[in-house]
Amino acid sequence: MNKTQLLDAIVAKTGMKKKDAEAVLAATLESITDALAAGDKVQISGFGSFDVKTRAARTGRNPKTQETITIEASKYPAFSASKTLKDAVNQ
Repeated sequence: MNKTQLLDAIVAKTGMKKKDAEAVLAATLESITDALAAGDKVQISGFGSFDVKTRAARTGRNPKTQETITIEASKYPAFSASKTLKDAVNQ
């Protein structure tokens, strides 16, 4: 399912106008992004939680030159599904 299909599903389930549903979805995604960028955890009961995790710095190898390089530490967004969501998927 892509964003357009998700919007169509929201419109079908809620009866909202497509423009309004698009505004709600955009605001939701922007709010989650802003919270994660600020280092906060976002928990949606019955769905799951979004969190920011950290990858430690490590050494790697450039596959083209075989030169050893240092890969810097980085942060990445992670999602953990709730038990309710896991159960729904596994039925």
